[in-house]
Amino acid sequence: MNAQFKKGVLELIVLESVRKRDMYGYELVEEVSKVVDVNEGTIYPLLKRLTNERYFETYLRESTEGPPRKYYHVTAAGILYRDQLEQEWTQLSDRVWRFLKENMPEDGG
Repeated sequence: MNAQFKKGVLELIVLESVRKRDMYGYELVEEVSKVVDVNEGTIYPLLKRLTNERYFETYLRESTEGPPRKYYHVTAAGILYRDQLEQEWTQLSDRVWRFLKENMPEDGG
């Protein structure tokens, strides 16, 4: 997938994933990777920024597999931001799709 396309929707995918349920970082990498190919080096800086912008809150939870894990919880501001991103994405994708259909050659190819 084109890196710029991926960058444009990554925040929306991350916010939606955490809106469904609180997640820790690596779990979120695995969830987002179901949609777009990402790695920890992409997700963790995004989580830090979204937390600094108060779209996420964090808390620690004990783990049976090692040290406590930092979980991310979406805030009310994060839900509003996610809804805004979804609206923008829907409008953009609709416009692009209409443009492509309107400019398709008559023979379909």
